Amino acid sequence: MQDTHDKELLEAGRILFARDVQFMLSVVSFDKLPSPDRPEVCFAGRSNVGKSSLINALTGQKGLARASNTPGRTRELNYFNVDDRIRLVDLPGYGYARASKTDIAKWTKLTRQFLAGRAGLRRVFLLIDSRHGLKPGDIDIMNMLDETAVIYQIILTKVDKLKKGELDKVTEKTLKSIANRPAAFPGLISTSSVKKNGLDLLRAEIATLALRDHRV
Repeated sequence: MQDTHDKELLEAGRILFARDVQFMLSVVSFDKLPSPDRPEVCFAGRSNVGKSSLINALTGQKGLARASNTPGRTRELNYFNVDDRIRLVDLPGYGYARASKTDIAKWTKLTRQFLAGRAGLRRVFLLIDSRHGLKPGDIDIMNMLDETAVIYQIILTKVDKLKKGELDKVTEKTLKSIANRPAAFPGLISTSSVKKNGLDLLRAEIATLALRDHRV
């Protein structure tokens, strides 16, 4: 992209998230999902990867999404409406969680149903803790998304916690891991909800998806 185009997209992202962003609803079963009459993007990742914190940082609303240090706090699909143009969906984390096996199985099934078959889903933002890189659970989700041809983009989180030089290493390793995956979006975004790194780029990506949809 040309620099001018980049600036236009960054400004579109800034404007979009300067507008009204509201919590819509929480969903605990696939048949209770809202009508897919707006484009959607979702945030997926392992428990405690920072999904809720990233949504709060993106929107500039500290308490919009519930953030917790307790793995597995988000146990339903949480919908957020961005200026009635696009919806953000905070998915339950997969992997370790302080919950019963029955509950974990329930929301894991809901997450997989959503990722594999949601009409209107424009992109999955797959969050990876930059300190740990890709884990088996992440690979499982990527395999499923490749099979169902759902586009996903890697978002590295918590980059403020890395030592100097570590980000370049994890970025290179991650890019190599997705290079030949059919549904992987090329490139990744490195973010920090604390230091605000990469938030402007992520807002621009979301604005692009909103603008491309003929219904907004």
